[in-house]
Amino acid sequence: MTTRTGVYPGTFDPITLGHMDIIRRGAKLVDRLVIGVTTNPSKNPMFTVEERMDMVRREVAGLDGEIHVVSFDSLLMDFAEREGASMIVRGLRAVADFEYEYQMAGMNQQLNGRIETVFLMADVSLQPIASRLVKEIALFGGEIRKFVPPTVRDEVVARVEKIGRKGS
Repeated sequence: MTTRTGVYPGTFDPITLGHMDIIRRGAKLVDRLVIGVTTNPSKNPMFTVEERMDMVRREVAGLDGEIHVVSFDSLLMDFAEREGASMIVRGLRAVADFEYEYQMAGMNQQLNGRIETVFLMADVSLQPIASRLVKEIALFGGEIRKFVPPTVRDEVVARVEKIGRKGS
């Protein structure tokens, strides 16, 4: 029997409750879910790739399913091919996400038509959560516990204390 592998790529800087929702649900769709941690050159990461991988590994440790956390620094479709994936799992929060993701899925299909992109709508209560906004709220001293797992909150708060809070 062939193992169905899915790849859920992202920067996970930091991993949010929204990411966790997509991971839980995505793991039910495949035999093996690979969480691909990458760095987007257009984003300014708060945490290193290694720190983000550690965060993700810790947060997914108790989840059901075969879940692997791997870093990559290549085209997504090349990474997915190396992992033996038959699908890319992507989370959608809003219409703006859909437009971007739809374009990316089309480009990825042109690069490798054997790998499908599957979109999962974020849980309604988690739709507004974005890592970028979590970091911004934390940098201005706001409370982020509604948006990230407790240990991630502690790490974000500690990092903000280290780099300095804005507006103070």
